[in-house]
Amino acid sequence: MLFHFISSNEYVDKVNQTFSGEFLLLGLTFDAHIQVDLFLWFLLVYIVTVVGNISIILIVRISPMLHIPMYFFLSHLSFSDLCYSSVITPKLLEILIMEDKSITYSSCMTQLTVFSVFGSMECLILALMACDRSVAVRKPLFYHLIMTDSLCKQLIASSYSAAVMTSLLNAAFALQLSFCSENSIDHFYCDYPPLLKLSCSDTSTNELVLLVSVSCVSGISVVTILISYGYIILTVLGIRSKEGRHKVFYTCSSHLMVVSVFYGTVLFMYLRPSGKSFSDQDKVVAVFYTVIIPILNPIIYSMRNKELQLALQKIILRMHDVV
Repeated sequence: MLFHFISSNEYVDKVNQTFSGEFLLLGLTFDAHIQVDLFLWFLLVYIVTVVGNISIILIVRISPMLHIPMYFFLSHLSFSDLCYSSVITPKLLEILIMEDKSITYSSCMTQLTVFSVFGSMECLILALMACDRSVAVRKPLFYHLIMTDSLCKQLIASSYSAAVMTSLLNAAFALQLSFCSENSIDHFYCDYPPLLKLSCSDTSTNELVLLVSVSCVSGISVVTILISYGYIILTVLGIRSKEGRHKVFYTCSSHLMVVSVFYGTVLFMYLRPSGKSFSDQDKVVAVFYTVIIPILNPIIYSMRNKELQLALQKIILRMHDVV
């Protein structure tokens, strides 16, 4: 099934009115048949996303064998996926199936801020997981002495604080934007690029703040990941046995897959020249990282992680014995 996107020029003439405190989300398509198909597909994806991520959180919390830093960070990654998917997908489903495609100004700003918080958290948690894998590979005998419960909680708390602060900073500047007669957002949710394009005020400061904040969060995360895997590669090169090398790469493969998919889409979306207009290609990328990525993480980790599979089997057997 192919996406058939429309540009704002096809619909903008119908909503040329004074800004009344709400926006119109143009969405992905106005073809009724495609809308129904997309609604069914995205609904299925969202249900699996919610079930998958909640399952990982519960399994990690219930199973004593998973009470280690790696799965502590994974549970927070699942929480982040669950939250930023839930702030986008329900509204996407609504505008696909309902005639009313409007969103109030306050709801738009709330969606923008909450999505930014958990999107930033995704970046930072992936960096923490890379650090955790680096310590596990390089210092296996001292792993539990270094990655203590107290340190892990402090790292997660710091990540949440940084994500909230940067998101509130961008939200504060977004609140300063002025909107005139045009209120049609050429997107399926409230995001910075289409809002900046829509605004009739000077957006140069907003673009600078957005670029700096995204660059800082993503930059710190990417540098941390690269350094961590640099140390891992050096350690692997010192392992003589093929079995030992394979074990290390297998341990890190799930995280590497998630990092590659996430950053491949996010960096394409945000770290581009500001002169580019918001295009149909951007919408496809946005669908991928807002709807698809949150379902990929639990699938990747559940399929490639034997400890998680074993923990789930033990929980199922325990429930069966109780029944």
